[in-house]
Amino acid sequence: MRVAAIAWNTFREAVRDRILYSILAFALFLIGASVVLAGLSIGQESRIVKDLGLASTSLFGTFIAIFLGITLVSKEIERRTLYVIIPKPISRLEFLIGKYVGLVLTLVVTVGVMALLVFLLSGLVDGIMAPTLFIAAGLDFVALMIITAVALLFSTFSTPTLSAILTVGIVVIGRLSGDLTVFAEQFADPTFRRLMWAMYLTLPDLGRFQIGSRVVHGLPLVPAEIGMAVAYGLAYIGFLLLLAITIFQRRDFR
Repeated sequence: MRVAAIAWNTFREAVRDRILYSILAFALFLIGASVVLAGLSIGQESRIVKDLGLASTSLFGTFIAIFLGITLVSKEIERRTLYVIIPKPISRLEFLIGKYVGLVLTLVVTVGVMALLVFLLSGLVDGIMAPTLFIAAGLDFVALMIITAVALLFSTFSTPTLSAILTVGIVVIGRLSGDLTVFAEQFADPTFRRLMWAMYLTLPDLGRFQIGSRVVHGLPLVPAEIGMAVAYGLAYIGFLLLLAITIFQRRDFR
């Protein structure tokens, strides 16, 4: 019950942020502009709308996840509300989980609006509704949940600026982590290859959540692969939250 109250309060605070609306408005504008760009091509209108729409949803969803996640703890410290909440019968675990759930709820609304617009515009241009767009957006949403957990983790022990830099670095590497093993095979040095494999196994593999290209080109989706990706994502989120809670509980706010 206390976790739900913290989550709802976090959600209400997030939706009041003007920067959030600015990001969402620009994302919706870019998605809408994809229809205009599609009109400049012949025979590729539907693909352009789907491709740009899903890319915009993923990109701006990442911006929102990072922006909200890195200020999670610092904002409470600046307002000194954390010093009021901690002494009360609310554990730090409940506080952190509640905050995370509130951020995820905010992403559900914002990303859901963007995905719905892409779905409607695609149906308008193509004449046929493509429910697979929601599958692609939903799987990418799991990646956004991981990014939120990463930003939350860094926010428990660093400043917003450093948290943003570290989170962006993890996101960039995570998107390209699937290429790390291929890159490692180009070198004969076994130490370097082990280092690349260690990075691949440690950092989140965000590339496995990107199935937008399959949807755009009408390729079949493999339910087993989607299920494995979701299971991997949830397990990684659990690990990140456990690590964040451990650090947060040991931090001294006196």
